[in-house]
Amino acid sequence: MSGPYLVGVDCGTQSAKVVVYDAAGNAVARGRQPLQPMDRPQHGVAVHPGDDLWDAIAAASRQAMAGFAGEPGEIVGVGLCPIRCCKAFLHGDGSLAEPLISWMDDRAYQPYLPADPTVRYATTSSGYLAHRFTGRFRDTAANNILLQWPIDTDSWQWSDDPSLYAQFGVTRDMLPELLLPGDVIGPLTDEAAAATGLPAGVPVVATANDKAVEMLGCGSLDETTAMVSLGTYIAAMVHGHENHQQSTAFWTNFACMPHRYLYESNGVRRGMWTLTWFLDLLGPEVAERAASSGLGREAYLEREAAQVPAGSDGLMTVLDWLATTDKPFRKGIMLGFDARHSRGHVYRSIMEAIALTMHHHVQAMCAELGISLNEIVVSGGGGNSPLFMSIFADVFGIPASRSVDGGGAALGAAICAASAAGVHPGIEAAAAAMVKGRETFAPDPANTAVYERMATTVYHDIRDHTDALFERAYPIFH
Repeated sequence: MSGPYLVGVDCGTQSAKVVVYDAAGNAVARGRQPLQPMDRPQHGVAVHPGDDLWDAIAAASRQAMAGFAGEPGEIVGVGLCPIRCCKAFLHGDGSLAEPLISWMDDRAYQPYLPADPTVRYATTSSGYLAHRFTGRFRDTAANNILLQWPIDTDSWQWSDDPSLYAQFGVTRDMLPELLLPGDVIGPLTDEAAAATGLPAGVPVVATANDKAVEMLGCGSLDETTAMVSLGTYIAAMVHGHENHQQSTAFWTNFACMPHRYLYESNGVRRGMWTLTWFLDLLGPEVAERAASSGLGREAYLEREAAQVPAGSDGLMTVLDWLATTDKPFRKGIMLGFDARHSRGHVYRSIMEAIALTMHHHVQAMCAELGISLNEIVVSGGGGNSPLFMSIFADVFGIPASRSVDGGGAALGAAICAASAAGVHPGIEAAAAAMVKGRETFAPDPANTAVYERMATTVYHDIRDHTDALFERAYPIFH
C-alpha cells in the first residue's frame, strides 16, 4: 500500500460510514456505525438523540483506522458529508443547545429557534460537524437550501434581503461563513483526532448536500443521466447549469461542483425504510432461515420475489408510510390481495412501488426540463439487489446502472478531499480518476409493457380514490 490517501465521511439518517481511499478510488479501509433510533416524542418532531451524529462518525472512523494498513501521515484530506436538511442550534462553544433536528421534523422547514437565550449559532448538520472536526464555524454553501436558510442561490452566499432573515427567524451573525465544495474548512483538531483516530492537522474539506455528493461518487456528471438515490428518502437528480427558480415538477439544489446545480425530482419519504419495515415484521424466524442458508434477509426474500412476475399478480403498494405535512392524513396502502400472494409478492410489490413512483416523478421533471434520459444510475444499498436493478430498468424502459464498487457519498466526499489536497487537478478530474466502472441492466420489453400499462391504467390514480377515505379516517386514528 502507498499513499496519498483520502477519507470520505458519509453520515446518513440510519448510519455513519467512513472509508479510506487511495488516489485511484480503491477503498482500503471501512468503518460503519448505526445511528440510534430517532426520538419522536410527538407528531411532527424527530430529533437525533444526544450527540448521535458525532458519536457515530467517531466510532465509524475508529473502525476504519483500525483496519487501515497504511501510514496515517499519508492521509492528506478528509471530506465531510452528513445528512442534509437538518438544523443544529449551538452554544457559543459550538456544542449542541438541543439535539439535532432531523429532516423529518416539521420544524426543519419552519422559522424555529429554541427558547434558550444561550443559543449563539444556527446551522446545518455539516456546519455543526465542521466545528466538531476543526473548531471553526464554517459550512458548505451547498448544504444550505432556500427552503430553510436565507441563502442567495445565484451567488452561493448569504442573502442581502432582510425579509429572508425575518422569514427564517435568524440573524446574520448567527450564521457560519460559507465555503464552496472542495474548499478546506480547517485542520483536524487534536481533540477530534483523539476521538476519530484520524491524524491531527489533516485538512477537513467541505462537500455539499448528501445527495449531490452521492451523485458525484457515482460519476453521474452529464445532463442526460439521472441518479436515483435509494435511501430513507429516495430522490432522482440530473445535473445542469441554470438556476431554475420557478419550476413545478422539480426543485433546484446545489451540485457538488461550485456554481453548478442539481435538478431534483419529487421523491419517496421512508422509501428503503419500508422494505426494512417489512423484513422486521417477518421476525427472527426468517432471519434465522436466511442465516442458515448463508444469506442476509434481503437476499433471502429477493430469491422468493424474483419468482414473482412483473406486476406482482396485481398486488400494488402506495408508499405513504410517512405522510407529508400538507397531507398528514395519507397512509401507506397495499391493495389487490388474493390467494396467490406470498411474502415474495409483498417484497416485490414494495420494490415496484418505489420504481413506479420514481419513474412518474422523473418523467415530470424531464418533461419540464425538455430532456430525455439515456440512462439511470441507481445508488444506495438497494442498488446491490439484481432484482431491484432489473425492476428499475424495466419500469424506466432504459438501461439502469450501478457502480461496481458501490460509489456513493463516501467516495464523493473523498473526491472533494482529493481535489482540495491537489491529488487531482479539480473535482471533475478527481471523479474521472476515482470513480470505477458501472454494471448495466438492460430492460425487458415485455416487463416494460406490463409496468407501462399498470402505471397509466390504475397505479397513479390510486390516491385520487383513497385520499377522501383517509381524510375521513384521520380524526379517528391520527
